Amino acid sequence: MNPGPSDTGHPASAAGPLRDYEAAVDWLDSHIDLERLLGSPEATPPTLDRMWTLMGVLGDPQDSVPAIHITGTNGKGSTARLAVALLGACGLAAGSYTSPHINRVNDRIAVANEPLDDDSFTMAVSEIAVFEPMVIERCGERPNYFEVMAAAAYNWFASAAHVNVIEVGMGGRWDATNVVDAAVAVITNVGADHLEIIGPTLADVAQEKAGIISAGATVICGETTPELSDIVAAAARQAGAELWQRGVDWDVAERWPAVGGQLVTVRTPFGEHAELFVPLHGAHQATNVAAAISSVEAFFGRSLDGDVVAAALDDVSLPARFEIVARQPTVVIDGAHNPAGAAALRDTLAESLLVDSDGAGSARVLVIGANRPHDPAAFCEALGLDQFDAVVATAADWPRALPPTDIAAAVEAAAGADGETTGRRHPPEIINTPSVSEAVHAACERAGSDGIVVVSGSLYVAAEARRLLGVDPH
Repeated sequence: MNPGPSDTGHPASAAGPLRDYEAAVDWLDSHIDLERLLGSPEATPPTLDRMWTLMGVLGDPQDSVPAIHITGTNGKGSTARLAVALLGACGLAAGSYTSPHINRVNDRIAVANEPLDDDSFTMAVSEIAVFEPMVIERCGERPNYFEVMAAAAYNWFASAAHVNVIEVGMGGRWDATNVVDAAVAVITNVGADHLEIIGPTLADVAQEKAGIISAGATVICGETTPELSDIVAAAARQAGAELWQRGVDWDVAERWPAVGGQLVTVRTPFGEHAELFVPLHGAHQATNVAAAISSVEAFFGRSLDGDVVAAALDDVSLPARFEIVARQPTVVIDGAHNPAGAAALRDTLAESLLVDSDGAGSARVLVIGANRPHDPAAFCEALGLDQFDAVVATAADWPRALPPTDIAAAVEAAAGADGETTGRRHPPEIINTPSVSEAVHAACERAGSDGIVVVSGSLYVAAEARRLLGVDPH
């Protein structure tokens, strides 16, 4: 039985060898970081051995509180944050583990969507440092960065939360978070991302994501392509899980764009939530809201009170998800990084700028960076370069960042293809900059005070732009 958060709000044995926050971050950075090595020869084969060993020496904290486990190619971070807000409005302290972080590493471990403060984060990481030698002795190697972080989250939440909302890092079956028997498994969608690792086919990706389904769980499936949703359904049957399929059991029933967001009517197996105001832009976010409501109703096994849902959504914010961070010029930051995300951004730009019409008809400038192994040309083709007067190519301070020259070449190729299909005579001006700071400054200057700047292509580019523009880190 879940004992609930303790009086102290942290593990009693959290004292450890890491004296302060800087020491905790340095210790973390001494571990292999697969996010930095994604797709490289240094990346090791998938295994949960180290994670299971680490959980065992910690006393299996992942089993201390019930959980909602979320995977998907796009939308899982937004859905997680929305679910936490809904659970909080119901009176539960919800712990969440998400990745990557946007501002500081603390962002990954949060309670009620508030990242751990530096002292708490140090204590959470220090607890893992105490037990790491036992893992090395039993497994013959250190856990990696992501495993340490996931373990720290599970361990902290065991005494600081009533429920966990856990976002998968990549895939599902072999992800370090997949040591939990979650009451609810959410699969937002299945897309062509990381095919070189969890592919090569979309069917393979669906199978990997369905690997988070625990025995007896409720599965919230947002993927509607029959050959992919059938794979999820088969996995649910094998696990004795109940399947809630988008378009059948839950969905967005109606949606109307509005100033500052949208009005959404959501349908779930328990009924309808009509005309909810959601302070987020885009049809994709309406779907994420529907998935989050469905997941929390599945968790409780009942309909959520309408006032509770409205209160939860009223103040919700999603950093780096179509986030308007400045005016004169209007600056929109969106962490989309694949073609599906780019298409959602394209549609949201077209819709939101008709509703919030500041700068409509003025210069539009795109700041874009991308990371290996993503294809910036495919991203640009999905986004549609014909709507931009200029494109500023750049690179985040990140090991997998593509050089700005490669980005510029991809933009030029995509702009040519775009011009052929749209009949546009003049392709966008392409500006090449070595840093995100210079890119944002150049874009704002090119846009002018009444223009629009869109920063996208990589969550790491988005994070640097947010810091540069002084956006509140939480």
